Amino acid sequence: MRRPQILIVDDDPVLIRFLRANLEARDCEVLTAIGGAEALNLVERELPDLIILDIMMPEMDGFEICQRLREWSQIPILMLSARGEIKDKARCLNLGADDYITKPFGISELLARVRAVLRRTEALSTTVTPPFFTSGDLEINFVQRRVIVAGNEVRLTPTEYNLLQEFVLNADKVLTHTYLLNKIWGPDYIQEKAYLRVFVGRLRNKIESDRVNPSYILTVSGVGYQFKDTA
Repeated sequence: MRRPQILIVDDDPVLIRFLRANLEARDCEVLTAIGGAEALNLVERELPDLIILDIMMPEMDGFEICQRLREWSQIPILMLSARGEIKDKARCLNLGADDYITKPFGISELLARVRAVLRRTEALSTTVTPPFFTSGDLEINFVQRRVIVAGNEVRLTPTEYNLLQEFVLNADKVLTHTYLLNKIWGPDYIQEKAYLRVFVGRLRNKIESDRVNPSYILTVSGVGYQFKDTA
């Protein structure tokens, strides 16, 4: 079985050594970069399975690196920050990050987040689904993992794809916040409603013609969400 390859992007050599030792001890292959340009080149060349990306770095910060990566890559990104403000967390997720953790953190917490992100990515290849789904101008080819809206292909991150897949496989059912958080992120995330809100917003931006008045992903106030099959 292939070892997961993880890229650590941080300008702190002590933290890099610490993370590398712990990840390699758990049978991960580790790449490192201390700046944005180096990180972007490594991602393009190596296509790692996961990027652990620090926000506070000189020259090019983690926000810019994440934004530039999302212009062409859907590789999962776990962001690190010494600042714990809600606005920073929301900004990370809105830029396309898959998860966020605040420094200082325990290694057990970080490893749990890494496992959760990799597990969500792996789930794309193990979930049994029908070959196709069509509703209105939305088409999903589950075999090729392609999402088409009004004839145009849209790119989804692994987490976005998992969430959309869960919605369409349960079309017209009301799915609670707790169910979705547990199903997509895992039991450690069931209090993280902000994650769900941000990722639903990201999906609406990509598949809805009017995200303010969505026709597919409907909010069920105080309960959760419902995917409306418009076929």
